[in-house]
Amino acid sequence: MKLNLRLNKKKKNLLLVIGLSCVILSLQKMPRFHLLASGKTTTITILLWYWPFHIPYSLEGDKCLESYNISGCHLVDNRAHYSAADFVVFHHHELKSRTQTLPLHLPRSARQRWLWLSLEAPQNNGNLSKYAGIFNFTMSYHPGADVTVPYGEIREKDGDSATDDFVMPENKTHLVCWVVSNYRNHQRRASVYKQLTKILPVQVYGRAVRKPVNQNAFLPTISRCYFYFAFENSESPHYITEKLWRNSFMAGTVPVVLGPPRSHYEAVAPPHSFIHVDDFDSIANLASYLTELAGDTKRYRSYFSWHRNYTVKLYVDWRERLCKICQVYDKLPYHKIHHELPSW
Repeated sequence: MKLNLRLNKKKKNLLLVIGLSCVILSLQKMPRFHLLASGKTTTITILLWYWPFHIPYSLEGDKCLESYNISGCHLVDNRAHYSAADFVVFHHHELKSRTQTLPLHLPRSARQRWLWLSLEAPQNNGNLSKYAGIFNFTMSYHPGADVTVPYGEIREKDGDSATDDFVMPENKTHLVCWVVSNYRNHQRRASVYKQLTKILPVQVYGRAVRKPVNQNAFLPTISRCYFYFAFENSESPHYITEKLWRNSFMAGTVPVVLGPPRSHYEAVAPPHSFIHVDDFDSIANLASYLTELAGDTKRYRSYFSWHRNYTVKLYVDWRERLCKICQVYDKLPYHKIHHELPSW
C-alpha cells in the first residue's frame, strides 16, 4: 500500500512538472506583451529604420506617453536596437527612390515584425512585387491597412463642449483659391481647373505658379477664400489628404473636393461640409453653384454648422503615427505575412 502511495505521488509530481513545462513553452511562443504575470503589458520597442524624407524628430523621453497618452511604447531610431525591436518600420518613399535599402542580410528573430509604411496613393508607390513575403504589416491612410493612419479625422464634441463658438472668417476677398505644387497636365484636376478658370476667377498659389505661401501665412491666406480646391493629385479609394483636413477645414473655407467618390468623403468628413465635383453634370453648373452660394450668406454659412459638434484632428507627426502601432498591437495577427503588398 505504501509503495502504491509513493508511486501515485511520483506520478502526480511528474504530471505537475509536465504541466508547468507546457505552460512555460506556450508562454514563450506568445507575443511579448502577454508575458508579464502582473497583468501589465510589456514595453513594445518600435525601431524606425530611417526617417521619412530624411527629416528626423526627437525621440528623447517617453514621447508616446508624454505627447499622446499611449503607454508601453518605446520609439527608437538607433539601429543598434535592431535585435531587441519588436517592430521595424520602413517608409516606402526612400525604398522607391533607392536612398535606403532593407537589411535583408541581418538575422531576423521569429518574434520581430517588419512594417511597410506609405501614405501615398497606390499609383505613386510603383512596383511592389519585389517585397512579397518580406513584411508582416502595413501602415497607410487606407482603412484596409493593418495600421490605419489618416491624414486627419473629425472628433465629436461631448455635450458640454458643443457650442457655436466657431467664428467663420468674414474677410473673404477671393471666390476660389488653390495651392498647387505639382501640376501635371494629364491629371483630371488640371482639366477641371482649366475649365473653371474660363468661367470663374481662381486665385492660385504654390510652387507650380512660382507663388509659394509661407507656412505661417498659409491658413490666413486661404481663409480669405470662399472656396478651396481640395483636388487630390491621384483619384484613389479613401485617398483624402491634408488638402481637405488642413487646407480647407482649418482655414475656414468650404472645400470643393476631387478625389475618391462622395461616399468615401461622407464616411470621414462632417455632414454638409464639402462640395464634390462629381455632384455636377458639367463644370459650368459647378461654377454657377459656387457663384450663387457665395452670394447667399445663410446657405454659405450652413456649410460651417458642423463646427458646433465636431473638431478636426490632424495627423502630421511621424512619432504619433508610430505610437498608433502600440494602440492596435494586441489586435494584430501574430503570424501574418504579406505575400503581396496590397494595391488597394
